[in-house]
Amino acid sequence: MKRVFTLLEKSLLGSPVHFIWQKTLGNFLAVTGADHTVKIFDRHGQKRNEINLPSNCVAMDWDKDGDTLAIIADKSSTIYLWDANTNKTSQVDSGMRDPMSFLLWSRVGSLLAVGTTKGNLLIYNRQTSRKIPVLGKHTKRITCGCWSTENLLALGSEDKTITISNQEGDTIRQTSVRFDPSDMQFSVMKTDERLSTKESTISVVIGKKTLFLFNLNDPDNPIDLEFQQRYGNIVTYRWYGDGYIMIGFSHGCFVVISTHIREIGQEIFQARNHKDNLTSIAISQSLNKAASCGDNCIKIHDLSELKEMYAIINLDDENKGLDHLAWTEDGQLLAVSTQRGSLHVFLTKLPVLGDACSTRIAYLTSLLEVTVANHVERELPITVSVEVEPSFIAVGLYHLAVGMNNRAWFYALGENGVKKLKDMEYLGTVASICLNSDYAAALFEGKVQLHMIEGEGMDAQEERETRLFPAVDDKCRILCHALTGEFLIYGTDTGVIHYFYIEDWQYVNEYRHPVSVRKIFPDPNGTRLVFIDDKSDGFVYCPVNDGVHEIPNFPPTIKGILWENWPMDKGVFAAYDDDKIYTYVFHKDTIQGSKVILAGGTKVPFSHKPLLLYNGELTCQTQSGKTNNIYLSTHSFLGILKDTGFNELKQILTQTLMLKRFPEAWEVCKLLNDQAGWNELARACLHHMELEFAIRVYRTIGNVGMVMSLEQIKRIEDHNLLAGHLAMFTNDFNLAQDLYLASTRPVAALEMRRDLQHWDNALQLAKRLAPDQIPFISKEYAIQLEFTGDYVNALAHYEKGITGDNKYQEHDEACLAGVAQMSIRMGDIRRGVNQAIKHPSRLLKRDCGGILESMKQFSEAAQLYEKGQYYDKAASVYIRCKNWAKVGELLPYVSSPKIHLQYAKAKEADGRYKEAVVAYENAKQWDHVIRLYLDHLNNPEKAVSIVRETQSLDGAKMVARFFLQLGDYGSAIQFLVMSKCNNEAFTLAQQHNKMEIYADIIGSENTTNEDYQSIALYFEGEKKHFQAGKFFLLCSQYARALKHFLKNASTENSMAIEMAIETVGQAKDEALTNQLIDYLMGESDGMPKDAKYLFRLYMVLKQYREAARTAIIIAREEQSAGNYRNAHDVLFSMYSELKTQKIKIPSEMATNLMILHSYILVKTHVKRGDHMKGARMLIRVANNISKFPSHIVPILTSTVIECHRAGLKNSAFSFAAMLMRPEYRNKIDLKYKKKIEAMVRRPDTSETEEPTTPCPYCEFLLPECELLCPGCKNNLPYCIATGRHMVKNDWTVCPHCDFPGLYSEFKNMLQSESVCPMCSESVNIAHLKKIADCTPYLNPEETEQ
Repeated sequence: MKRVFTLLEKSLLGSPVHFIWQKTLGNFLAVTGADHTVKIFDRHGQKRNEINLPSNCVAMDWDKDGDTLAIIADKSSTIYLWDANTNKTSQVDSGMRDPMSFLLWSRVGSLLAVGTTKGNLLIYNRQTSRKIPVLGKHTKRITCGCWSTENLLALGSEDKTITISNQEGDTIRQTSVRFDPSDMQFSVMKTDERLSTKESTISVVIGKKTLFLFNLNDPDNPIDLEFQQRYGNIVTYRWYGDGYIMIGFSHGCFVVISTHIREIGQEIFQARNHKDNLTSIAISQSLNKAASCGDNCIKIHDLSELKEMYAIINLDDENKGLDHLAWTEDGQLLAVSTQRGSLHVFLTKLPVLGDACSTRIAYLTSLLEVTVANHVERELPITVSVEVEPSFIAVGLYHLAVGMNNRAWFYALGENGVKKLKDMEYLGTVASICLNSDYAAALFEGKVQLHMIEGEGMDAQEERETRLFPAVDDKCRILCHALTGEFLIYGTDTGVIHYFYIEDWQYVNEYRHPVSVRKIFPDPNGTRLVFIDDKSDGFVYCPVNDGVHEIPNFPPTIKGILWENWPMDKGVFAAYDDDKIYTYVFHKDTIQGSKVILAGGTKVPFSHKPLLLYNGELTCQTQSGKTNNIYLSTHSFLGILKDTGFNELKQILTQTLMLKRFPEAWEVCKLLNDQAGWNELARACLHHMELEFAIRVYRTIGNVGMVMSLEQIKRIEDHNLLAGHLAMFTNDFNLAQDLYLASTRPVAALEMRRDLQHWDNALQLAKRLAPDQIPFISKEYAIQLEFTGDYVNALAHYEKGITGDNKYQEHDEACLAGVAQMSIRMGDIRRGVNQAIKHPSRLLKRDCGGILESMKQFSEAAQLYEKGQYYDKAASVYIRCKNWAKVGELLPYVSSPKIHLQYAKAKEADGRYKEAVVAYENAKQWDHVIRLYLDHLNNPEKAVSIVRETQSLDGAKMVARFFLQLGDYGSAIQFLVMSKCNNEAFTLAQQHNKMEIYADIIGSENTTNEDYQSIALYFEGEKKHFQAGKFFLLCSQYARALKHFLKNASTENSMAIEMAIETVGQAKDEALTNQLIDYLMGESDGMPKDAKYLFRLYMVLKQYREAARTAIIIAREEQSAGNYRNAHDVLFSMYSELKTQKIKIPSEMATNLMILHSYILVKTHVKRGDHMKGARMLIRVANNISKFPSHIVPILTSTVIECHRAGLKNSAFSFAAMLMRPEYRNKIDLKYKKKIEAMVRRPDTSETEEPTTPCPYCEFLLPECELLCPGCKNNLPYCIATGRHMVKNDWTVCPHCDFPGLYSEFKNMLQSESVCPMCSESVNIAHLKKIADCTPYLNPEETEQ
């Protein structure tokens, strides 16, 4: 609280000091002390007058308007009246003999009541100068009193009575009290029924202890309120609000009570404000504040929240304490008198006056002090002391103007401080003033004066110094004005907004509004302007294009507008009233054009006046002469967002998008990390036509399609075309169409409607924009109409679609097809069918046929199907018409079995079985075919062949029945089994002794174990052991099977033993195995069986080592018997089996197989005429001749002959000499005997040298038929084609048995022989592959099993 001025005891001369503020205006303060004068001061502490009295002042009071101050003095009968307007004093004689003690002006009229020490009363009417003396109103001194709003006068006197009189002085009521009354007030008591608002209650303090409430409407029931002793005496009290009373007590407490009848006597609030004493309380209704004084401080509370202290004023120099407290009616000034006789006046409420220019603000900080500040630019505040208490303030870039009434004072705000320039008088009371850098514009009484602030006459032409608006001939009144850097803008009562360009000193623009313009608020550049009209509607006006946009949701209570001064937020402005500030955004470039949106509202604290808006921060001026900053709720994204919740972030995103703050929105989206948020941002960018930013967003979320689309259109300069594309992307197609049509490329609207399949719109657009497109659009539209079932319009559009131009033949054909189909659908069948037949398309004929078929027009449908070569469909429709002749004609072309079946049934019914059979065959209905062949065409052979071919169960049954009738039970059984009637077949076989046939058939089928068992039991009964064993084996009864096989083994030896071996192999039962081994060894009957069976048994049991030993024995036996091929095959199969099982092959087996194989190769070589190879193999065999005891002589003979032929004379001689031994000599074939004898007699020891090839292991060169390497002592693998040892670089293997061979030789051999000499399997020469790496064959993994 600022102290405005202080009057010290020296100037007042003595205590106690009495003072009283001028009512209503509060411009004057009347003060009196003990010096026989009343001094009158203005509100700044300047003494205006001094009234000398004959003695000390007893009482003084201002009339209701504050025009006249009435004063009475001790021991004087004169009433002194001081006129505030003329500053003159006059005197009125009261005519009373006794001294006056009381004085009070009426609250509604010009009546003055004066009471005397003897209880007499005078009522003086100032207007009429009439005096009404009332003698004997009281018997003692009148001490207190009050007027009501009904002009009733209540008086209290030392005679302990209270009287109520009317304005004529007549007593209406009277009541007596127990003690002296004081501090009397009229008020309205709080009741349930608000019967009247008349002041009917008198409150009065009785004996300083109780509060007495006297209701005029209920005079018999007055209320006496007593308070706690500890509070002390009642010092004073005040009524406020809705029937509340605040009472101050001498011990420092104040208490609030309610006068509501139900709450009366209850303390609503109580506070001890002062430690020692309380001397006065005051209430300001306009401020809604209460103050109490005591000790040496004043405490101020808010009436709406009494608990909270609003302010404390400490007067530390007042050691004697404070005395009396009073507020001016407007609550601006609070005066307090002190016990020692001084008076202090404090400023409690300032007029909220302020102005802003760009980011600079000027505001009133005291009654005669203005502060100029620029928080944004961080400039230090400048304080300017002004000469008058201003009623308006204006600030410019370099100047400050303050003023009141018709005067204004101008100050220059320089770097070196403030300099007063001049003061101006205008031709009327100034309502407001605006400044720019050079000019001031003052609005007064419907006119605006524009004049230079300084430098008149220096560099400006005379006519540019000042000008009055409007011109003389313009009869309008100016209601509002504003000044920007370049323009003076004003609005008139005729609704015209004028722009006056100062530089050219002429009008440049005007806008006419239907009703008068009350307020205007241009943005900092003057390129946009908000105005409020007489209907309290708000609009944004752009003078550049004369665009006017109504502000939505604009409250009628709006007091003013602030434009955002932050340069990046150009379109943002805020509208404020007493409670709230609303943030609006003017979006200039959106797809829909320019528009204004409401972004949100923010509550404004009580009595804050917004001055400046900068980046969402609102600078407000308060009543106490300070500024306060508030952040708008719409700019909450400017705070720290890190720990903000998901839903709050979504709201913040909405705010940033409304305000077009895309970089901030980007950061919010990053925090949200939510696809929906990014999409919202992208849509907003499209809405505001911010293409680059939209591309960036779509790229971030991976929407390739949108990025590519936007990249394509971003260089379009035509605003409407670009906006049209964007509206289309955001699915606002009607808007897109309007924008396209307004652009330089209106045909884009047609293209869009076609793409969207909005054919109605497309056709209308095509009429205007591209008539040549109508046929094509009509066709597309017709297709859609056909789809939705609107055939009438579809037909019309198909007809419109026909161009008749050969260039568009395909299009015309499609339209004609449509016409055909729609004609049929509409019932014009003849036209439709003719069109369809003429039309080249098969598909059309099919479709029309389908439509006709659904309409039950079968003959036309069939005709079209036939024409379109849809023979199946045609035949099916002809069948529905029973037109069999036509069906017969079409049958060769028909593929559908269903149609053939229908035809076949029809023909069978007619008894034409041959045709029926053919049709059934085409329909693949084999059962019917078999039935006809058996029942009607007597061709069972054909029926049987069909059953065998198709495996038809029903057919088999029919054939079985046929054979049964013929008595051919074997065939009947066979077909019964085929038809899965096993029980019937079994019974039949039993009856007619055909079980073998049944068993043979069923053995080759997939049959159940029960069937096998029944057969086995049958054969067991018949003592047919082999069959019984076989079927027991099939049903897995191995013990019984083996028993029967061994019984049968003596008769059907080999087969039964084979089966027994198989049984044991499947059974995997040791007991059965031992039983069979005993049998084979001859333990049971003393007859050992052939070793081959034992070999087979070991193989089946997978006992490969035993099998190998047995195999060697068998091979030896076979060899001795001269069955070399058999011996070879036994060894080979065993060798392969061991190799497969990865078991080491016995060397004896390998050697025997090699010698046998060499013997077998001899034949091949000799047959091919390759005697050298034959001779080499025979030499190898002859060297092991003991292995061939049955054929020693023939083998040696062959060796001699082949060696001789091959030129191996020495070898021939040595083997011939062997033949000459006595045991062989006589066995030599006579053909060769002489020749051999001659060889021995005349030996020729010449020998062809055997070529050498490298060892595959160690590369040692050794003879090619040698199989043991002298170098590395390895047994070498041999070639199965030649018998020579293998060579690394000529390696291949047989694809079947995997035995090695020399690639070149094997290939040669396959030219004449097509089988492998080792495994006798056919080998295709193409399958033979040369192997580069033969290591796996040289070092096989020889793992023991």
